[in-house]
Amino acid sequence: MSLFNTVRNTIVPVHKEGYPFVAAFFVASLVLGWIFEPLFWIGMIFTLWCAYFFRDPERVTPQDDDLVISPADGRVSAIQMVTPPAELDLGSEPMLRVSVFMNVFNCHVNRAPMRGRIVSINYRSGSFVNAELDKASEDNERNGLVIETRHGQIGVVQIAGLVARRILCWANTNEPLDAGERFGLIRFGSRLDVFLPAGAAPRVSLGQTAIAGETVIAEFASAKGPVISRRS
Repeated sequence: MSLFNTVRNTIVPVHKEGYPFVAAFFVASLVLGWIFEPLFWIGMIFTLWCAYFFRDPERVTPQDDDLVISPADGRVSAIQMVTPPAELDLGSEPMLRVSVFMNVFNCHVNRAPMRGRIVSINYRSGSFVNAELDKASEDNERNGLVIETRHGQIGVVQIAGLVARRILCWANTNEPLDAGERFGLIRFGSRLDVFLPAGAAPRVSLGQTAIAGETVIAEFASAKGPVISRRS
């Protein structure tokens, strides 16, 4: 039983949104293998990669309403004061923006950065340039959530990348969200922007690797005691 539990705890589950893609890659591998056997093994490598891409690991999220948690796995690509996208209706004053870039090897399940209530969800069509570029915030296809928190309204924007072709968001307006709760997914390379009001101080550095649901990217208060965490 101990060996079974070890294997079970090691294998990361695949998110249900990935099932059709994993199945399609597997069927394609069978067809290619029927044509030329070595192609089957090449196809299986891509099938395993697809399952890895859609992995949905459990995370332990700090439960503190003063902390802002990373909404995505990836590299912190920007920390700057910028005007939020107009569709978020967060005003014209610059806000602290922390951006996390996800490459095709990162887990792409997106999680809420703070506890709150969803005020609005705004989708905008656009292009698919490299999500690492600053202009991707304005030019690329994106989906923005405005969340009412104890520190005011924050913005969370899912931005499609160079090879991303669909943004998924299963949250709804007026629904509550817990910090670290899953709310969406972007397929195959993308970026998450978090816009924070005055009082937020960044707690990450450019180039740092962030873990969705666990890494603290900003904070509204300091000099605090132990923080309780929640597993999800």
